[in-house]
Amino acid sequence: MTTKTLYTAHATAIGGREGHAETDDKKVSVDFAAPGSGKLGTNPEQLFACGYAACFGGALAHVARLQKIDIGTPNIKSDVSLNQGDDGFSISVVLNVVLSGLDNATAEKLVATAHTVCPYSKATRGNIDVAIKVNDQPLSKAA
Repeated sequence: MTTKTLYTAHATAIGGREGHAETDDKKVSVDFAAPGSGKLGTNPEQLFACGYAACFGGALAHVARLQKIDIGTPNIKSDVSLNQGDDGFSISVVLNVVLSGLDNATAEKLVATAHTVCPYSKATRGNIDVAIKVNDQPLSKAA
């Protein structure tokens, strides 16, 4: 199987959760602050939530286009939680895909297929807990 790189993002982070990160083109430049610290700044979980939601929306639009189904503008709500357990820190994700105007069966089929092609879903599959919802209802086929 041949793989062609379509794009590579370059970023540097200095100072960890209390530091700063930016991309080489400076389109993203953020200061970090730990949740609840009272300091101004974002955190890695917020950035991951934005990235996963955007990527999943792109995958969903792609799948809908291939199936010639008009879904309008994809609306993905992403909740990324930072967890601590006996084995250390982890993250978990809940994606809620809002698709109005489609019957439940069609919406669920599109979302399940998008979950199989989304690069973030592929990267996280088997590594973290990811729950998928369609219009606030659990998608039973999500992996």
